[in-house]
Amino acid sequence: MINGEILKNAIISGAHNISVQKNHINDLNIFPVPDGDTGTNMSMTVMAAAKALEDYDGETAGEVADIAAKAMLRGARGNSGVITSILFRGFAQGLKDVEEVNGKNIAAALGIGVEAAYKAVAKPTEGTILTVARMAYEAGLEASRENSDPVFVWQAIVDKANEALAITPELLPVLKKAGVVDAGGKGLCSIFEGMLCCIKDGQIVEYEDSQPLTMESFESAAAEFDDDIEFTYCTEIIVGRDPACELEPDDLRSFLQTIGDCVVMVNDEEIIKVHVHTETPNVVLEKGLTYGQLLAVKVENMKEQHKNAKEQSKKKSKKKKKETFAFAAPEEEFGFVAVAAGEGMKTLFRDLGCANVVSGGQSMNPSTDDILEAVLGTPAKNVLVLPNNKNIILAAEQVIPLVEDRKVVIVPTRTIPQGMTALLNFDPDISAESNAQLMMDAAKAVGTGLVTFAARNSEFGGRKIKEGDIIALQNGKLTITEKNAVKALVKLAKDMVSRDTSFITLIYGENVSEEDANKAYEELRDKFGSRADISLVKGDQPVYYFILSVE
Repeated sequence: MINGEILKNAIISGAHNISVQKNHINDLNIFPVPDGDTGTNMSMTVMAAAKALEDYDGETAGEVADIAAKAMLRGARGNSGVITSILFRGFAQGLKDVEEVNGKNIAAALGIGVEAAYKAVAKPTEGTILTVARMAYEAGLEASRENSDPVFVWQAIVDKANEALAITPELLPVLKKAGVVDAGGKGLCSIFEGMLCCIKDGQIVEYEDSQPLTMESFESAAAEFDDDIEFTYCTEIIVGRDPACELEPDDLRSFLQTIGDCVVMVNDEEIIKVHVHTETPNVVLEKGLTYGQLLAVKVENMKEQHKNAKEQSKKKSKKKKKETFAFAAPEEEFGFVAVAAGEGMKTLFRDLGCANVVSGGQSMNPSTDDILEAVLGTPAKNVLVLPNNKNIILAAEQVIPLVEDRKVVIVPTRTIPQGMTALLNFDPDISAESNAQLMMDAAKAVGTGLVTFAARNSEFGGRKIKEGDIIALQNGKLTITEKNAVKALVKLAKDMVSRDTSFITLIYGENVSEEDANKAYEELRDKFGSRADISLVKGDQPVYYFILSVE
C-alpha cells in the first residue's frame, strides 16, 4: 500500500526527474521558432507541488494528492503544464479521503484525470501527452484487475506510457518527419518514471540546489543542480530479441537494478527497450547483447549536461524580481488583464485600458497563479483576460473557478495584434460575455506577422532552415527565411498587405536598433503609405525582432 509519506516522496521524485530532463524535453520541439519550453513549463508546474509538499507531515495519501493538485493548478504553465495539472487534479479527486492507496485506487484516480484532460482541450489530438496518459491509464486499469499491488500497477503505467510515447510519431506525421517523439508525452513519462523510482525502490531522484525551492528559482532549475549526481550516464538501448535466446527479460531488469537506478524496461516478442541511470553504460550494452542485436543506443552524460546548463545560466543578464499585483476590490464594472513581454509592449496595453499586464509570451509562459494575482488586482466586477498567445489560453482558463468575488471572462487572443484590436473593439454597453465574442470577432480579422530567428536546425515546408536564420511567420505559418530581419519584414508585409488594408502597426523588439526600426518603417511607408495608416511602436519585446499588425 502507498501511504501519504510514500506518495509525497513519489511526487517530489517525479518533479525532480522532469527537472533533470527538462532541457532534453525542450529540444524535442520540432518547430524552429524559439518556443521549445515544454520541459520547462511541465517542470515548473510539478515543482510547484514539490515545494508545497516539502514541509507536509501528514499521513494520508488523499491529503498529499490534494495539496499537490492545488499547487500544480496555481503553478501550471503552458498547455502541457496545464494538462499535467488537470491529470493530477483528477488523480486527487479519485483519492479523496483515502488514507492508503492500492493499485485499483491508482488506476481509477488516473482515469478521472485522463477524462478531465481530454475534456479540457477543445480539439484533443492523438499523438500527444493525452495519448500517453490515456494508454498508461488503460494499462494500469488492466493491471489492477490482475493484481492490486500498487508497485505492479504503477510499473504497468510507466511501461505503457513509454510504449505510447514511442508510437506518437506514427500518430502525428510531423513528429515522424522530424524524427522525434512528443515533448509533452516525454515529460509525462519522466514524471511517472521519477515516481516509480520512489514507489518501487524507495529512492527519490536527486535534486540539490544551493538555494531553497522558490518560484523565482524555477527559471534556471536545471542549471542549479549540484554536480554530485550518484549515477552519471542516462543510458537507453533497444534490443532486437534473438528468437533463440532463452534468457528472461525480467532477469535483465533485475541485473540493471544492481548497477544503477531509475530502471524502466519495456519488452514484447520482438524488442526490449531499456532506460537506466548508471556509471557503467558499457556493461548495459554488453548485457543487452546477450538478448539479441542492439537496434539503438543513446548514452548521455547528465553531469556534463547540468554543468553546461549552469554555465549558460550564469551568462544570463541580471534577474528581475517577480512582479506582484496588490489586491483591489471589484468596484468598477469592467477591467482588463493582458499578457505581454517588453516594457514598451506593456505600456501599450496599459494605454489601451489594461489595469494589469502580466509579463509573458513566447518562451516565457506565466503561470495560472500569475494571471490569478493580476485578476484579483484589477478593481472590476467583470475582468476580461487577454492571453495573447495560444500556449497561455489554457492556463488563463484555469483562473475562472478560482475567483469568487468577480466574474472572469477569457478573450482567447492568440497574438499581440489580436489583443490590441480586441481592446479597441470593447463596448461598455454590453455584457462581458457579449464583449468577449465581439472582441474576438474583430481580433480574428487582424493579420499577424512575426519576424524572429530559428532556434534550431530544421526542415519545414520543404525548406532547410539553419539555427540563427531569420524567419518570418504569417498568421502562425512559416513563410520566409532570410539573413536580414528588415528584408524579411518587407517581404512579409508584401504578402500580408492587400487593397483592403487600412492600418499597419509595426512593433520592434529589444534587439532592434532605432536606426533599423526607422529604416523598416520608411520602407513600409514608401510601399504602402498611400493606402494605409502606418504606425511605429517601440515594444522592447524579446524573441521577436518585429511584430506586424495588418487590418
